[in-house]
Amino acid sequence: MTSSLLAPAAGPDLTSAWPGTLQLLLGEAAVDLWTAALAPTGAALRGLRATSVSLRTDGSATVQYAAALEVAGRPARDPLAAPPGSRIPPGAAVLAGDVDGAETRVGLWRWPHDPALPALARATSTAAVGRWLGAADAVLRVRAYRPGRRAVVEVTAPDRRWFLKVVRPAEVAGLLARHRVLAGAVPAPPVLTATDDGVLVLPALPGTPARALLADPTARPAAATLTALLDRLPGELLALPRVRGPLERAGGHAAVLALVLPHLRHRWDRVAGRLADADPGTHPLVPVHGDLYEAQLLVDRGEVTGLLDVDGAGAGHRIDDWATLLGHMAVAGAHGYRAELAAALPWGPAELAPRVTAVVLGLATGPFRVQQRGWPRATEARLALVEQLLDGA
Repeated sequence: MTSSLLAPAAGPDLTSAWPGTLQLLLGEAAVDLWTAALAPTGAALRGLRATSVSLRTDGSATVQYAAALEVAGRPARDPLAAPPGSRIPPGAAVLAGDVDGAETRVGLWRWPHDPALPALARATSTAAVGRWLGAADAVLRVRAYRPGRRAVVEVTAPDRRWFLKVVRPAEVAGLLARHRVLAGAVPAPPVLTATDDGVLVLPALPGTPARALLADPTARPAAATLTALLDRLPGELLALPRVRGPLERAGGHAAVLALVLPHLRHRWDRVAGRLADADPGTHPLVPVHGDLYEAQLLVDRGEVTGLLDVDGAGAGHRIDDWATLLGHMAVAGAHGYRAELAAALPWGPAELAPRVTAVVLGLATGPFRVQQRGWPRATEARLALVEQLLDGA
């Protein structure tokens, strides 16, 4: 049986300093866990590779694996591991693994039977979706999946295209409310229909993702265009929960990164300390998108035709929406566009720079989270960028 989990790839000097949960879920013990979990089903594990890791500050993690399975001579795919302890959703298979000499419970499930997302199996079935949407010839593509949290499925038919957003059932009402509030004010997609078990059907909107236009000054949205878009966010969003800004989240990101690359803890701690000491200034609560960056914008000839992923819209600080966008531009290397946008904003570097730095710190978790090849080097490169931004470079 072939395994290519992260632990050997990262090296024993690094992984030996990890929290026990990571060692369990990303080391050879994970092979034993999955072999035991699959045995009663008749499936044989032929290979296992970690493909995404959601790590929390307490060391607990949710890991997604790509698995090579053999079931009656046929291949299968994608079992998933839930975090230990109380985070295990009801319905997951539960096994015990050893962490630092103590027995730790781990929840396991196979794609697409995510116990926290009861609608996922139906939303990823070509036959079921075809009957539901009246498109027997539809083609499905999973565009995003965060185990236990959400999934996005693109549905393409010859003459139409939809996106199915699969969420926890308890989140449906809140998402519906946000989309209804935004309808007509900004180009957020309307909800065509929603189900109690956690599916929202959204139409595809026209336009090109702004991510593809960053190098083209004639095609990307200007600062004035984005300002006008944000100014149209309706006041009803102020009644929703307050959105935590990047400076408020920076300490948690630094703590996670210190768990992942503990030999750089002194540098993560220094960054976190300097951001904690930054003066946040005084900013009014206004309606915000909550996670504004280039992938959330569809654009046609410089105009925004789609504002996507409004799950986190609510009350917050406008400067934080802009800092999120500028931080993503820094990581993307779109420095000219970042400078152009920053020059048009009403805040100076003293207020913007710490927030932009905090956003980049959050993005430094990305290479490890998606298990990018060579993630230790990529993470350290983002740390260097964070330090440059802190020093005003």
